[in-house]
Amino acid sequence: MSATESVYTLGSIDIREAGPRCKMLLGDLDGDGRMELLLVQPDNRQDVRHIPHQVQCLTAYDLQGKLLWQHGKPDPEAGSQGSDYPAQIYDLDGDGKLEVLCVMQDRFLLLDGATGTIKESYDLPDPHAHDCIIIANLSGGEHASDIILKDRYHKLWALNRHFELLWTHDGNPGHYPWVYDLDGDGKDEVMAGYDLLDAAGKQRWSCIDLDDHADCIWVGDVNGDGEPELVIGGSVTVMYSRSGEELWRYEGSIESQHIALGRFRSDSPGLQVAGLDRLVREDDGKGLKGKDALFLLDAKGQELWKEDRSTDGWLTIIETVSGWREQAPDYILAYRRGGGVFPALYDGYGDVVAEFPMEGYAVHADLLGGGTEQVVIYSDELASIYASKPKELEQTARQGGALAQPKRLYSSTLYPGGEVPIKS
Repeated sequence: MSATESVYTLGSIDIREAGPRCKMLLGDLDGDGRMELLLVQPDNRQDVRHIPHQVQCLTAYDLQGKLLWQHGKPDPEAGSQGSDYPAQIYDLDGDGKLEVLCVMQDRFLLLDGATGTIKESYDLPDPHAHDCIIIANLSGGEHASDIILKDRYHKLWALNRHFELLWTHDGNPGHYPWVYDLDGDGKDEVMAGYDLLDAAGKQRWSCIDLDDHADCIWVGDVNGDGEPELVIGGSVTVMYSRSGEELWRYEGSIESQHIALGRFRSDSPGLQVAGLDRLVREDDGKGLKGKDALFLLDAKGQELWKEDRSTDGWLTIIETVSGWREQAPDYILAYRRGGGVFPALYDGYGDVVAEFPMEGYAVHADLLGGGTEQVVIYSDELASIYASKPKELEQTARQGGALAQPKRLYSSTLYPGGEVPIKS
């Protein structure tokens, strides 16, 4: 059993001016070598199932809690985090400075990351094209500058840098399609739920015998053959080769709601697949207490362990944290656990290695460019920054200029997918 590590609070920020029920995004908005916090509030029409998804207000803070700018006006009746908010932080125009991309007042907007002022504004390709925002390289340029929009469950719209329509796709795209250059041709393929599309939107292959929809998608060299595999959590957890061959499926879960790839332990070859099984849903009309459980699979899809949870709670979200401390293995970040269980990092054996003493949602990143990640837990009122060792958040000059925006941070979603870099 692993010993619980010390957790240090680097700072706490009052975020009440952003309004309630915000989602937090991270990025070096002003190019000062530190990341900022962007609070995204949805309008009061958003809930789990319904549309349209719109942004009501955007509020940027630095790490010391200074409000840098606000675009829009917070609404006390804002919607809830039952589905994605259409907003991302990314350098879309390639000028070396981050923009905020969002859907607001039925328009697709690019805001200057440093000031929050509008740089560009476009009509949506369809009134329903606003469930989430996906940034892709469909054109084969050096810089990913294409946009994919989607409705809740049925259609994708692909657009170029000038917001001109490239193609559409009708199907079952799941919650958040993942883009990745699987064949090395310089253009992204799109794993749109259970369908793999090429950069022109043509379907290459589809998963078979899967129900419902894809909740999350990960890419990585899981089995160590030097090629990327796709692991998809949906009605079950499955792994496919890039050419569409099903390699394994894990049917030991009732509802595979979240998955995360990582090198969580060294005694199992390849990558491991962490998962979250919804054992009992609380919204099924039976009046039962909801419950979920973490699990871990090896590279062949065999179960290594499954949590025997004694507390209630069925809405856990999991993500992979790499670099919590120097030379640490990957950990499983689990939050929104319920049942009085705080957000925590779990190791590859299911043990808690670090616990964060605050309930709420979580984001994580190398906020200071120092090579290790910090975890931010936030509620409607407070955002607290935690680390494995003490650090100073004050403004300091940083050699190298602005922090790069990792793909994971510009692909933010309530249904975290991702990719593990393939070692050459």
